[in-house]
Amino acid sequence: MNKDTVKGTIDDAAGRAKRQVGEWTGDTNAQINGAGQQIKGKAEKAWGNVKDAAHDVSKNANSKDAELERENEARERTRREEERKHHEAIGS
Repeated sequence: MNKDTVKGTIDDAAGRAKRQVGEWTGDTNAQINGAGQQIKGKAEKAWGNVKDAAHDVSKNANSKDAELERENEARERTRREEERKHHEAIGS
């Protein structure tokens, strides 16, 4: 969870509270302002979720790259070891 998600959650809750108070008191301005703050909060949360998803994809891609690199290094070590054994066997 990043700061956009947290800020969005707070704005959404605050907007919901303002809207509800506006409904109870009959204050249409409070209802409108609250609804606007809720929309802003939902947009911030959505943006935060997109950023989190992008971070997760990047993190997974980096770990896959590291895994492939380790596999390639292991294959190269095996190839060198087999080549060394072959040279020992033929006496060169």
